[in-house]
Amino acid sequence: MERTFEGALRYRWVIFVVLALQYLFVYFHRVCPAVVAQDLVETFSISATSLGILASGYFYPYALMQIPVGLLADSWGSRKTVTFFTLLAAVGALMFGLAPGFETATIARIIVGLGLSGVFVPAMKTLAEWFRPGEYAKISGALMAVGGIGWLSASTPLALVTRSFGWRTGFIAIGVITVVLSVLTWLFLVDTPKKKGYPEINVRPIPTGVQKKIGLWTGIRLVFSTPRFWPLAIWFFCNGSILFSFNGLWAGPYLKDIYGLSKPAIGNILSMVAIGMVVGSPLLGYLSDNILKSRKKVLVACSLITVIEWAFFYFFYQSLSVPLLYVFFFVIGVCIGASVIIAFTGTKELFPLEIAGTSVSCVNLFGFVGGIIYQPLIGYFMDMAGKIDGRYLPQGYSTAFLLLFVTSIVYLLSALCVKDELKEQ
Repeated sequence: MERTFEGALRYRWVIFVVLALQYLFVYFHRVCPAVVAQDLVETFSISATSLGILASGYFYPYALMQIPVGLLADSWGSRKTVTFFTLLAAVGALMFGLAPGFETATIARIIVGLGLSGVFVPAMKTLAEWFRPGEYAKISGALMAVGGIGWLSASTPLALVTRSFGWRTGFIAIGVITVVLSVLTWLFLVDTPKKKGYPEINVRPIPTGVQKKIGLWTGIRLVFSTPRFWPLAIWFFCNGSILFSFNGLWAGPYLKDIYGLSKPAIGNILSMVAIGMVVGSPLLGYLSDNILKSRKKVLVACSLITVIEWAFFYFFYQSLSVPLLYVFFFVIGVCIGASVIIAFTGTKELFPLEIAGTSVSCVNLFGFVGGIIYQPLIGYFMDMAGKIDGRYLPQGYSTAFLLLFVTSIVYLLSALCVKDELKEQ
């Protein structure tokens, strides 16, 4: 039976659903330790420092694997890459649920991070093959929105499951679900329409002087030697520095220490980041593709709003009203969490489609490097200021917020230096 172009347009939604379900668990595992933190402390009899080591085990392999995963996505293919790595993540989740002690749990957390590092970059590359450039920001925004749902599922729903069945049962169930998703990925994910027998959807001419087949290391050299890549790399570094250090670690203590909020109230405020991502990701994609027809304008607007917000955080960090905190955390979800999809799209458009995975993985690396550097750096500021009655002093938060305010200014300056590559399709 002849495969038609219309058939390709229908089948690509199967591709999206499979990848979106996998990406949901990427965000789930990224933030889930916050909900089960006390359970882990009690189960393994560990200190807060050890808990931090256990939780951060996810990020180091995830960051280190960004470029290798991009190379695998471009050479080995997305179907093989996502299937293999998510099976690895499933093993890690099962190990975590069955871990007899702290050391095993930490190793399991590292395996989970290693496994889930193989989802996002291949997903971005595959979507670039199945969707036209003018659709890419919207569909990538939808993928990011599903990630936001994963963030939400790691808050109240996970808390309810662990309270009813125990945290171990919850993670064992996640491991089993991940195995099922890996099988579905192998059965239904196809790297390109051509491999499924369909006509190509996204035919993009290769720039003059660039060969059709681009070697692995040639692709890396091409990415890092392109001047237009570096404003986006700096933007990603600032983005990850703010998002992972504040919302990934210190926002909760800030709301407890400065405002004296309860855990449920803190959870409700933090969930606004996920809601902002769910709402903002498709919205920013639509604005970029259809209204503004620009990646740069969206990035500059989001970065400018971020600067204004962090000015408020720095100058009024002890006197913000609770309703305003809800608004600010929602804005973080939109302008920092959701805007990354526009920057990923802008990065992809700088380079030939054959190295889409490599280019996205290279820029993604900078965001995680920012988080890895800023999390302990802000912790150092907190330790220097000291504690009273188990609470970090306001001076520590003031110093940390000054750093994040300055970082937001660099965030804006880098966005202003981005070059638009969006063309009318």
